[in-house]
Amino acid sequence: MASNNNLLQPQLPKFTGKNYSQWSIQMKVLYAAQDLWEVVENGFVEPNDQAVLTQQQLTELKETRKKDKKALFFIFQVVDEAIFERISSCTTSKQAWDTLFASYKGEEKVKMARLQTLRGEFDMLRMKESESVEDYFNRIISLVNQLRINGEKN
Repeated sequence: MASNNNLLQPQLPKFTGKNYSQWSIQMKVLYAAQDLWEVVENGFVEPNDQAVLTQQQLTELKETRKKDKKALFFIFQVVDEAIFERISSCTTSKQAWDTLFASYKGEEKVKMARLQTLRGEFDMLRMKESESVEDYFNRIISLVNQLRINGEKN
């Protein structure tokens, strides 16, 4: 019997504009698994004159371009139509990723306000009478994760 190593086809996480933090974490993991994260995070430089490149450099450039287009395609596939309009003119995965980050992660002032709100929620956390310990624990973990995602260090 032939073995099929591609049995697991992950569902691409959909970005609706309201779930940036969760979506970006999932995409980073997916990109890392596909060996694409480095090109998304760092981008790449198109050489001005390809004639001066060695055959190995040309091969690496071709592979990097291919990875970049694959990553860009993934981003285009997982965003809502309105969000797609925002990034449709991007020509590299880094441009699209940076545009989404700037648009949805927010400025520092917004981040600080979000952290203040989350800290207040954390301070007010109390277990409800009808709540199980597991549900309460899950609420705590979720809130702590949101704090970390938004830059909380402690």
